[in-house]
Amino acid sequence: MTTLIKLEILRALRNKKFMFFSVIYPPALYMIIAGGADSTPIPGTKLDMGLYFMVSMAAFGAMTAVLLGNCEQIAKEREKGWVRQLRLTSLPGRGYVSAKIAAAATVSLPSIVLVLVMGAAVKGVRLEAWQWAAIAIGTWLGSFVFAALGVAIGYLVSGDAVRPVSMICYFGLAVCGGLWMPLTILPQWVQNIAEWIPTHAYAALGTAVEAGSAPHVKDIAILLGYLLVFAGGAAWLYRKDTRKA
Repeated sequence: MTTLIKLEILRALRNKKFMFFSVIYPPALYMIIAGGADSTPIPGTKLDMGLYFMVSMAAFGAMTAVLLGNCEQIAKEREKGWVRQLRLTSLPGRGYVSAKIAAAATVSLPSIVLVLVMGAAVKGVRLEAWQWAAIAIGTWLGSFVFAALGVAIGYLVSGDAVRPVSMICYFGLAVCGGLWMPLTILPQWVQNIAEWIPTHAYAALGTAVEAGSAPHVKDIAILLGYLLVFAGGAAWLYRKDTRKA
């Protein structure tokens, strides 16, 4: 499994298109969205636009790396017969799924760090050392949820359908979870729904730390619940795919 993780990381690093959208695109988008923002607090929060979007774009970048990269890659590997070849080795199914999740989450680190660096260097965000560390670690750990979702989608749909399905999930989760705009400016019924969407809980980990408090237990529980569902679904789909093969 360790060998497979190394191979997956090297392959991702060699993919220039993947590296652009997962590493360069999020900090660039952060500067476009929050570049002209002032220090006026967002209604209903203690954060201004610079602080809010630093966390949301770090989460968005990590989700880009682990979700889009995983699902398209797996769907293509299934069509080319690479997964069938791996089944002939001693690698167990859970090892393959775990390797995909771990490799994707590892590659998400550069995008998280770059967004935080841009926030500090360009937008003048100032936080305590523990806050910077907590935001980086929390955002990275939270990305495992979407890495598992990417694996599940990769086994759920065919190579032709994987891109539109993954993009619908990708943009839907980003918008409905409040990664592109503060949910406090939206109607209350939208906010009520968003509270149970994984991307909202994901970004809330960092915004809670920015406000000087620990992440809420509810948000952690929601993410753990989705992780179990997505990882369990990915494992079930892998076994189903094995029987089909």
